[in-house]
Amino acid sequence: MPYIIGVAVLAALFLLYLFLISPNFGRRPQMKELFKFNYAHRGLHKLEAGVPENSLAAFAAAADGGFGMELDVQITKDGGLVVFHDYNLSRICGVDGEIKDMIVSELKLFPLSGTSECIPSFDEVLSLVNGKAPLVVEIKGESMDTTVCQKVYAALQGYCGDYVIESFNPVYLHWWRKNAPHVLRGQLSANLLKEDVNGFSDWVKKWVIKNLLTNFYIKPDFIAYDWRDEKGLSFRLCRDLFKAPSAFWTVGNEETFQKLKYKCDTVIFEGFLPSSEV
Repeated sequence: MPYIIGVAVLAALFLLYLFLISPNFGRRPQMKELFKFNYAHRGLHKLEAGVPENSLAAFAAAADGGFGMELDVQITKDGGLVVFHDYNLSRICGVDGEIKDMIVSELKLFPLSGTSECIPSFDEVLSLVNGKAPLVVEIKGESMDTTVCQKVYAALQGYCGDYVIESFNPVYLHWWRKNAPHVLRGQLSANLLKEDVNGFSDWVKKWVIKNLLTNFYIKPDFIAYDWRDEKGLSFRLCRDLFKAPSAFWTVGNEETFQKLKYKCDTVIFEGFLPSSEV
């Protein structure tokens, strides 16, 4: 009897686990169409040619090359939206300051990586692309405040092109599920425990996101996972058992691309042109 009870408990726990990681099942055809493209990470950037990441020039190059593009959106001190990856300006602009502590007009003064390009607003990127290529819009942020989601949604009203939303933050993705359920959304993830962990609560948060345990809460239409962590159990179950559309990020060379392109539905790439797209 104890053996039977033990097996029953384990079975129940496994079923609970499957419930927690279960994605949305209803919009595979839409995702299939969007994932016919591969996506240029932060645009088709090439710094030695004067085209930095997350710049209007990089997004124009991606659209002209027939690629989709991935971009990062953050909210500023004055409630504007800019396209920039890091929370701090130091790596790209050589200035020690946070995006959230500055207004858009201030941020416009800083060149990107010493080029003539400056930090674009989200509206500028939307006007530039104008439906010529699909967008993967990553919403940056770690707080519970969903104002940035509201702002992004407002900016996308009337936009004529195809796009999906993604984020590491499940609170943001739940906002989209609740307030804009028609918008395709995806969970960004990786083995975040390889990063610096600041205390037990941070460890728990990263462990939960790594294992996709909030999927039941956000019901993602796709999973975007770090290709270096592709053996993660939760990711493999989502992809192979639940058949969730999947994207690998960020692939940096042709050899890796060729190995991975049959293991996922699309690839987010940088630093080279995938041969199938040339």
